[in-house]
Parts: sequence; C-alpha cells; structure tokens
Amino acid sequence: MVLEPIFSQNSTSRGLIVGNYCHDVLMRDGMVVAETLGGAASFISVVLDGLSIPYNLIAKVGSDFAYATNHIPIVIPTCKTTLFHAYFDSAIDTGGHQDRVLKRVFACDPIRPSDLPETGFDFGMAVGVGGEILPETLEQMVGICNVVFVDVQALIRVFDVVDGTVKLVGLKESGFFHLLPRIGVLKASADEALFFDVEEVRKWCCVVVTHGKDGCKVYWKDGEIEIAPFAANQVDPTGAGDSFLGGLVSGLVHGLAVPDAALLGNFFGSLTVGQVGLPRLDLKLLQIVKDEMQKRKMQGIVCNERRDDELNFWKHPGHEQFHTSLSAAKITPACHIQECEWNLSSSPRVIEQGNKTNLLINSAHEGSFQSVHGKP
Repeated sequence: MVLEPIFSQNSTSRGLIVGNYCHDVLMRDGMVVAETLGGAASFISVVLDGLSIPYNLIAKVGSDFAYATNHIPIVIPTCKTTLFHAYFDSAIDTGGHQDRVLKRVFACDPIRPSDLPETGFDFGMAVGVGGEILPETLEQMVGICNVVFVDVQALIRVFDVVDGTVKLVGLKESGFFHLLPRIGVLKASADEALFFDVEEVRKWCCVVVTHGKDGCKVYWKDGEIEIAPFAANQVDPTGAGDSFLGGLVSGLVHGLAVPDAALLGNFFGSLTVGQVGLPRLDLKLLQIVKDEMQKRKMQGIVCNERRDDELNFWKHPGHEQFHTSLSAAKITPACHIQECEWNLSSSPRVIEQGNKTNLLINSAHEGSFQSVHGKP
C-alpha cells in the first residue's frame, strides 16, 4: 500500500475528480429552506481550490444547471441535472443533529470511461452521489491515476424506483468489489461501513470511516488509529464527508502523514456541517491552515525515519498540537467563520424568492467563477 510518497515529493500533484454536480433542495418540516449547488465533487473542489491543489474535474449536468463553477461541466441537453431533496424533520431532531431522508428526484447521465482524459494523474477521486460512476469508469480511473480515493457512497447507493429514496446495498453486491485491491483509500461513513466487512477490505486498501462528531478511524492491514474531532454546531450534514475527503487528500498532497491528513479532513468536515450548502472558506483561515500544514510537514520530516516506499500511518510528536492549532484557526476573529442557523432569512447568503430561498454560493475564490457556458 503506497500512497504518501506519491504526494510528499511533489507539491504540485495533479488530481482527477469524477462525480456529477447536483441541485440540492433542503426541506424542513415540509418547507423548502434552501436550494444549493450539491454533489460531492462541488464540496471537494472548494477544499482543493482553497488549499491550492491542481486538478481536473469531470462532471455532467443538464441544460437546466443553475450554478456557476470553477470547472465547466459536460452539459447533456437531453437530461436534467441530478436533483436531490433532503428532508429534515424536527420531530426526530436529537441533540441538534437532524436526521434526514434523501431522495434522488432526477438523475443526469452516468460518467463513462470515454468521458475521462487519456493522460495520467497523480491521484484520482471517485466521488459519485447519484449512481453516475460505473464499474468500468472506476476501472479506467485506476488505470490512469497513480492512486485512487473512493467514497463508498459512489459504489453502494441505490435508488427506490418509485420515489428515489436513497438506499444502500452490500459492497459485494455492488459490482465494484473486485476493484478494491486496486484502489488506495476507501472512505465511508459509520452507517455506510455496515455494508461491507472492514476487516476484509482493510487487507486490500486503507479504509477511513467517519463518525461525525466523534471524528474518524483509519484502518490498514497492520493497524488502526482514531483521529480526534473538532467542535461544531451541526446545521446541515450535507457534504461533510465530502469536505472530509477533500481535506484528507489535500493533507497527503502537502506531505502530511496519514493521521495528520485525516485530522485536516475532520477540520474541513466540521466547517461544513456548521453551514448550509458549500462551506464558505475565508482566505485568512485558509492561509493559517496552509502555514500550519507547512510547519507540520517540516516536523514530520525531522522525526520520520521510515523508508520511502512505506506509508506513514503513525502519529508523530506534535499531532495534538496540530489539532490545537487548527482549532484555534476556527475561532480566529479575523476569519469570521460563523455557523448559520435554520432561520435562513437572517443570513446574508440567502435571497428570498416567493416562498423559496435560494442560497448564494461563495467559495475561497469569489469572482473567479465561470458559468456552465463559459461566460462570467
């Protein structure tokens, strides 16, 4: 299992993100509270852009696609953009964490091997949310990328034929199981991890299981390690796992050991759950994170005596201090990181239109977006 040397020797590693953009509609107690840009690829791209990681993104949308993005997707005129409705119910709200029912209303075309570039990439990320990644597409990715990170939701999600409710199937029944020995990292939520045998899969690839407010756990062939969480007031869990994966990969690209990279993933996941829609990452916050990553990388070089062909899974001295520094970055006054409330009408990011609210999407690179047709 070789991952880290691919990244640590090259600060300009180029990635390939594969997964469709989506329209997300958030509903609480039967009322629409926000309409946002969705899809794992959109959340991951915010993190990678913010941390200056170069990548190509392959996503498909319909001609109805409503948002401007840094990476222009493939437009399928005969399809609608993948649309999800997320239903939150106050009656089952426990401890500030809203349970949700997720339904796929529309599905755009899948991403096929012919849609992928022919050139090679340092890393790939298979991050479909609506069934758009096919087994042959993932197989093509492992052929053109040095290492591939896979979000298991891209593999095991199925959709009710009547109302589109998202359900999960066992990984062995998904059609992707035979590809596990060829991927680098499989990421899953605690709920998703119930649909495969972690003890079996860890023999072939690294497995990272996220546990929400309890952080995450990393498994590999010879061991496992728990990574501490960051405090957060959960408002909307949508995209938290995607932001986590973006942070994890960014940490590895910047030369961090796996525990430190996973900690960075927890950090970005905690930022995401405190907001509705894509996380708004302040430039000052991002600079602090970059500086802390560079310090941590230099500390790791000093204390790391592993061979170059080994993946470093162990916590080195200073890991807890890295956690403390990132925690402090979240509350730095200059960064203005604020968690929003469900009363979205008080948020400057919401525009009232009739009985709906449309969320204004901001990222670390405001003003640099292009529309789906290439026009500002």
